[in-house]
Amino acid sequence: MERRSKLKPNSLELLIGIASQQLGSCDLEDCDLPVELLKLLSLKNGFYAFESALHVFPYKSAEGFMDITLWNASSTWKAFYKDDNLPFFFAEDVFGFQFGVKDGEVVSFDPETGESTFFSKSIESWAEKILNDYNLHTGYKLAHDWQLLNGHLSEGKRLVPIQPFVLGGAFDLANLKGQYAVDAMRFRASLANQIKGLEDGTTVKLKVS
Repeated sequence: MERRSKLKPNSLELLIGIASQQLGSCDLEDCDLPVELLKLLSLKNGFYAFESALHVFPYKSAEGFMDITLWNASSTWKAFYKDDNLPFFFAEDVFGFQFGVKDGEVVSFDPETGESTFFSKSIESWAEKILNDYNLHTGYKLAHDWQLLNGHLSEGKRLVPIQPFVLGGAFDLANLKGQYAVDAMRFRASLANQIKGLEDGTTVKLKVS
């Protein structure tokens, strides 16, 4: 008899269990999604967790919520990166760093550099890593502290650095503002394009379009 890992499936179910109510408004029959995401969204069709620090996009959202199809549409923000090989993104941390699937694996995407790095081999192991260190992987502590001072982070917004992290901006409350995620991703795409190929320590004069 095949032995199944208890940790990975339970990690996904535990993450689902502590999350908000689902954000999506339909079932997932015949949906056009990467197969890796079907288990996640069939358990709960989009949600927030860790006081909104983690945001998982739903398939066909309820009114007022960004859905996974629109988020991945080229015209929303992806085209601004001038890269036709970006992952399919399904979640984001409180700072707008993305989680996506590519070639069957989960990657982390830095919006300020436009670079993707390996995160986990599966959605199940993604959930395991999130639960094992949710402060590191979602920005929970700063999300919690910022919202104590400023109120709940509005739907569609992320905590974006006033001075970009890649340009020396600090991960602290004084350097964070609530900003609509689409606007932030478009600005960061411009930043990533401008610094691409530059050596560390190069002086950058940022152009804001």
